[in-house]
Amino acid sequence: MMTRAAGSQHPSSHSSADSALPAPMPLLTDGGGRGAPPALGRAPPAGGGGRRWRAACWQAARGSGASEPRSLRGLTGMGARSLSVLLLPLLLAAAATPAPRDGEPRSCEAVRKVFQLRQLGSLRGVPEFPRAGVDLQVCTSKNPTCCTKKMEERYQTAAKQDIQQVLQTSSATLKFLISHNAAAFQETFEMLIKLAENYTSTLFCNAYRNMAAEAATHVQEFFTDVALFVFGTDISIEEFVNRFFDTLFPVVYNHMINPGLTDVTLEYAECLQMARRDIRPFGNIPKKIIGRMGRSLLPSRNFLQALNLGIEVINTTDHLHFSKDCSRALLRMQYCPHCQGLILSKPCMGYCLNVIRGCLAYMAEVDLHWQRYIQSLEELSSAMHGTYDVEHVLLNFHSLVNDALMQARVNGPELTEQVKKVCGPPVRKSTQSPHCSFDQNKYNQGLKMFSRDSEETLASRRKEFISHLRLYRAFYGGLADQLCGNELAAADGLPCWNGEDVVKSYTHRVVGSGIKAQSGNPEVRVKGADPVINQIIDKLKHVIQIHAPSSEVQTEDLAVSDENGLTKSPSSIKILTCTDWCFEELFR
Repeated sequence: MMTRAAGSQHPSSHSSADSALPAPMPLLTDGGGRGAPPALGRAPPAGGGGRRWRAACWQAARGSGASEPRSLRGLTGMGARSLSVLLLPLLLAAAATPAPRDGEPRSCEAVRKVFQLRQLGSLRGVPEFPRAGVDLQVCTSKNPTCCTKKMEERYQTAAKQDIQQVLQTSSATLKFLISHNAAAFQETFEMLIKLAENYTSTLFCNAYRNMAAEAATHVQEFFTDVALFVFGTDISIEEFVNRFFDTLFPVVYNHMINPGLTDVTLEYAECLQMARRDIRPFGNIPKKIIGRMGRSLLPSRNFLQALNLGIEVINTTDHLHFSKDCSRALLRMQYCPHCQGLILSKPCMGYCLNVIRGCLAYMAEVDLHWQRYIQSLEELSSAMHGTYDVEHVLLNFHSLVNDALMQARVNGPELTEQVKKVCGPPVRKSTQSPHCSFDQNKYNQGLKMFSRDSEETLASRRKEFISHLRLYRAFYGGLADQLCGNELAAADGLPCWNGEDVVKSYTHRVVGSGIKAQSGNPEVRVKGADPVINQIIDKLKHVIQIHAPSSEVQTEDLAVSDENGLTKSPSSIKILTCTDWCFEELFR
């Protein structure tokens, strides 16, 4: 048994534990719509097993005069499991009463039943009556015990499984919040990209029908690049925007600037592509698009990657590796009372905090970085608004393409002369390219699907998500307090287990959270560092770091020049919000 240092009683109570974290959101339900309350370890088995579990609980309490209400005797299955969780704290006062004056249980029958119902192993090795526990390593006692060394090993495994299940239950709502929104945002981005592609294809089919078929391939390739970038592929926005206008220029030259009966040859088209950036047939519009795409797509990409990192952090902490010393402390807290026949006793609040804060010391180091991570998501979401919101930029891309085409048409004679100087007179093929084959009905169907959700914009979804996520800023800092206050520790005023016996209160010193605070922990020794936790901390630091400077770089890129060479600030650039009536006016 570890030497304990006497000190003042910890003032923590349920109110302090509850205040560390937001109230849990409604629990997810099972297939039948019933709530699934968190429970320690494995849930009691359904059917007859549920009756046996409940019977064991009442059997353990009968020695103190408790009896099972008739109204509960017929419940089985889900009802039995739920009531078992609800009744355990109520039975604590009766079952956790100290054993007879000599400190030993009269019988091990209750211990055997719980051991069997928890499916911890065969009953062959479980004593029927207390015996000397000379071979025990953790649950040592001067009195006879109901435990053997083999039982102690099984209990230690169960104790680790119990705490892992409690951790996963505590983070389930947060994990669902992030993963559900990550999937929803990705689906929305996919819809926006597809819709923007349809808008652009419709522009060519309705206003520039003679070149629509040739332009369709370039439009599709452009939005494929947009999707690849948003979903994490390492490609350059400037590169794929320039590539789009490079490949579009031969089509525009052939059908709008210098039209002929047939298309230009492949060699001549390649010359036009290479000359486009010097001739600048579309003016400054490609540069404008590069700036706006950079300001909108990069934050969207970072936002999705940050959400996926949040899921990774939770998955990592849900499956935390516990040290040998922590495992022994969990065993002493959770199952050593069973060895004395105290199957329903719960640890004192201060004792529980010492054990859990010691076991979660490495996880508590995530707290500061997790808070900064959520703050960086807030700032990133705030920057994704207005003119440079990804929704506005993508759905108005077609209007900038139309401006570019109109500028090329207006400057047609000058462009023709410039092209002759670079590529010579046009060389044409003997065949004509096909006309538009765009499926307008398919486009209209997609537009209607998007219009149904028009009131719930991407910006409003982000705002709602961030408002929920903000409630979990202190999740890792207050996790130990939450687990002890809501799940593990005895209620105030009830007898509780202090690691050796059932007492009125815990009198040893209670330490704070984090690795440094554990130097004086009387229950758990914490040393070294956890490389897995350090790895996710480094990833959080990286995400926090890349978000802050990126906005400054993007802002510089967005100072674009108009056709007269005058620099315009981002706030002075306006983008048309195109709806159904807009297309009717545009293509009339």
